Amino acid sequence: MNGRAFDVIVIGGGVAGLTAATALVEQGARVLVVEARPALGGRASSHRDPTTGEIIDNGQHILLGCYRESLAFLKRIGAESAVRLQPSLEVPFVDPAGVWTTLSCPALPAPFHLLAGLMEWDALRWADRLSALRMGPVIRLAQQQLRGRTGRIAASPEETVGNWLVRNGQRRRVREMLWEPLALAALNQPADEAAPPPFARVLAEMFGRDPQASALGLPARSLVETYAEPARQYIQERGGEVRTNALATVVVDGGRAVGVRVRSGGEQRAGAVVSAVPWFALADLFDQPPPELTDVLDHASRMGSYPIVTVNLWFDRRVLDTPFVGLPGRAMQWIFEKRLIVGEAASHLSLVSSGASDMVLRGNDELVALAVRELRDAVPAARGATLKHATVVRERRATFSLAPGQPPRPGAKTNLAGFVLAGDWTDTGLPGTIESAAASGHAAAALGLR
Repeated sequence: MNGRAFDVIVIGGGVAGLTAATALVEQGARVLVVEARPALGGRASSHRDPTTGEIIDNGQHILLGCYRESLAFLKRIGAESAVRLQPSLEVPFVDPAGVWTTLSCPALPAPFHLLAGLMEWDALRWADRLSALRMGPVIRLAQQQLRGRTGRIAASPEETVGNWLVRNGQRRRVREMLWEPLALAALNQPADEAAPPPFARVLAEMFGRDPQASALGLPARSLVETYAEPARQYIQERGGEVRTNALATVVVDGGRAVGVRVRSGGEQRAGAVVSAVPWFALADLFDQPPPELTDVLDHASRMGSYPIVTVNLWFDRRVLDTPFVGLPGRAMQWIFEKRLIVGEAASHLSLVSSGASDMVLRGNDELVALAVRELRDAVPAARGATLKHATVVRERRATFSLAPGQPPRPGAKTNLAGFVLAGDWTDTGLPGTIESAAASGHAAAALGLR
């Protein structure tokens, strides 16, 4: 058994765990991070494609200007320049008829930037634009609720996003072109299945006072280069330690978490343990479930999940002249031109299907054929290009379910002394995003220091 060489042990090397660990070492704590996988990143990770040698992310992750917790994490580790943030929201779309339009919000004070963008967006008729404006009071109510200035709620957890949008007067076209693609990207769940409170929270954050809050940010490097390795370096330079291939279980003694037992690495004691593993892996941290965590473990075991499927395509020429484009109404909802995002280190397109429950079980050949077909349907320049290589990445449990009736999400503090929870699935009020993970990491670090 090793002595108490560390103040806090963090289990899990994804966004939540690394956010918590870097926040802890920033405050002077000596921290050990243990990650079961060979590499850091968790569900926001990268790997090298053996055929092309390019580093491939397990999915295209997008940040928003309102992601304060995520941007604070990146700034702490000196990686804020790794995300290119738009001056204000600008999103090109290709509708199911093949018509290209761009929602472009000028640099006006919010919410006037969104109003101006909607008024100029050719994808909508005047009746659709007026319909979209009816969401203004709903978003303002969500903002008041977020600041604790009202006892009213902007959305009920008992309905779905789809019902909520219809109830608030949103016409079919504006739902299909704007709100449903935005909800699917944010929630990783179809609008007719997810409850709306987390989406209302996202809209409240996006369309606040700062027009750049709604702007999109794309990592200009692979995820491992954007945050995982800079975070490792930050921790180690400040006296902490990061171990991969380190499958760990929590040591509980006298109703308290006192450390971890690492496979092939012995036992390590610490004053507190932060769990930053996904909901589906929480029970595996214990040889015997502690009675103090009965409810948390039960709720975690009953949480549903939704997958994301990414198809990466290499062609013999460049076929897209914009970094990304939305494909509402299709199985693959977004195309990302990695050359224009990360530069010459990449030469492929990534097509992403969120909430992909009906896609994840399909074979690779079928998914590649579908992606190529939808790409060529939307992007004429791709029709004459030759496909040279393709890969499929499935993140089968990418996010937790937000459906009505799901078990409650736990807070950072638990009934097991010395044991703190982090993870996008904890009760941050946000969907399963990088921002939720970073927010949970900061909350866990604050408790761990106590």
